[in-house]
Amino acid sequence: MHTRHASIPACRRSPTDPSTPPLTDNSRNAAIRGHILFAFAVVVALALLWRLREVLLLVYVSALFAVVLTPVVNNIMNFKLPGGRHLARGAAIAVLLAFAFFVVASILILGLPPVIRDLHQFATDLPARIPDTVARIKRLPYADQLGVDTVAAKAENAVSATAEYLFASFPLWMGHIFEFATAFVLCVYFMIEGDHAYGWFMSFLSPDNRLRLAVTLYKAEIRMSKWLFGQGTLMLILGVCSIIAFGLLGVRYFVLLGVLMGLMNIIPIAGGVITILLVALVAALDSWAKMAGVFAFYLVYINVENAWLIPRIMRSSVNLMGLAVLIALIVGTELAGIPGALVAVPTAALIAVLLDEYAVQKDRA
Repeated sequence: MHTRHASIPACRRSPTDPSTPPLTDNSRNAAIRGHILFAFAVVVALALLWRLREVLLLVYVSALFAVVLTPVVNNIMNFKLPGGRHLARGAAIAVLLAFAFFVVASILILGLPPVIRDLHQFATDLPARIPDTVARIKRLPYADQLGVDTVAAKAENAVSATAEYLFASFPLWMGHIFEFATAFVLCVYFMIEGDHAYGWFMSFLSPDNRLRLAVTLYKAEIRMSKWLFGQGTLMLILGVCSIIAFGLLGVRYFVLLGVLMGLMNIIPIAGGVITILLVALVAALDSWAKMAGVFAFYLVYINVENAWLIPRIMRSSVNLMGLAVLIALIVGTELAGIPGALVAVPTAALIAVLLDEYAVQKDRA
């Protein structure tokens, strides 16, 4: 009996086993100090993350867009050149960026000059138009009770106040431009060296966990890439339909506003609403009938999009419920404004894939 008891491994002996050495005061103190240091390190890490939250958000947005755009780069690399050659990754990224710059430059060159010219003319004619407009309003019944003179006085100071606001907010806009440029550079670096960073991150995991996580992230990448394709298709359809509709209605700058409608549709729900209000304001400068036509067009389009386009285009992409998309948009906008709204839906798709793999309890049947 004694030899059998002695052969039991030390790791399987019970705490009450008389052969197990009791914990000394020094070992208890060392364990307590270890727990205290660990808790302190966690607090410091959380405080550092909170302090760097804007930088981390910038890195996350850049990495997410790099993941979404990587399949486009891969398709460019797979394109065969004369002689059966293929473009390198750097050259494929350069082709994608050149195409994007060409599109943006074309839109700005064709659309901005008329807008700048009309804004300059409007600012020049505004002081002379205000008295005539006030005189017309005073002819209406009960116009004196509306405080027209006070409104006119505020309108006369609106131009100078707007100029002062733009001058005061110039550093803020420069900061946003710097953040956009930084995100752009990070996105390019992630597309070039993303595979090396991904391999370094996965090296911290065991082979089994590494394989499982790699498969899960690959599923998420496919879903987010499908979201980009579906969202791009919806943006193109809305942009083309908007240009045609605004052109038929005779809205000023209909090409620029139609392109803006398509681009802003990358922010689901909120992007279209904000842009259509801007278009309606431009249309109201000419007539109320044009503004009503703009709202009528958007009402018809949004119903067609929700009832026919989205179920057919987006059904196989993110595979998320409408409630989940809406909650993701609200949370993303609250946390990070417009950048948060941009990455809200693909982030929700990523979280859904991770939860489906690691948290959802599936029935064997």
